[in-house]
Amino acid sequence: QAHLEQSGGGLVQPGGSLTLSCAASGFRLDYYTIGWFRQAPGEVPFRQAPGKERPAISCIGTTEDTIYYADSVKGRFTISRDNAKNTVYLQMNSLKPEDTAVYYCATTCSNYYSEYNYWGQGTQVTVSS
Repeated sequence: QAHLEQSGGGLVQPGGSLTLSCAASGFRLDYYTIGWFRQAPGEVPFRQAPGKERPAISCIGTTEDTIYYADSVKGRFTISRDNAKNTVYLQMNSLKPEDTAVYYCATTCSNYYSEYNYWGQGTQVTVSS
């Protein structure tokens, strides 16, 4: 069954770094724009509030010519893709406590959740001393 599998994440001190991976299984990831989203503590999960606007923090087009970063992560996060490995990465540097969230990758850069896109299972990132 086609799906996205996430890895990475965990607990890191402020100023530290983490890399998240988003690997596709059962389909070619290079056919899709990929977005990274995050659900902060206390927020309603995406699936339960599809009408709520939740902009991506970063997106990458089918080639690396089109890349987007939200202002909150610009200069600290780097998105990339390795089509040979069918995987997209999010390198996160200079992490701050406010980056604490569950991070999701998806085959979309839309501000609104849709069940018609592939979504990863989510991975927790906690930034704390």
